[in-house]
Amino acid sequence: MQRQSVSSSNLSAIGYDAESQVLEIEFKDGKVYAYSNVPESEYDALMSAASHGKYFSANIRNNYSFEKL
Repeated sequence: MQRQSVSSSNLSAIGYDAESQVLEIEFKDGKVYAYSNVPESEYDALMSAASHGKYFSANIRNNYSFEKL
């Protein structure tokens, strides 16, 4: 999955696969997590948010199951 670099103090890049509804978040420390069953609308909202990090913390971090890659 291709991840797109983002301007954020905590996040480095974000990737999304619409078919599998998997959202990948790469953090500044190099760790990558895959969040499952994330609707495309949630990904769109994350990418258009004024602060990617704040949106991620408020809406994704504790709301979707994940695994460390």
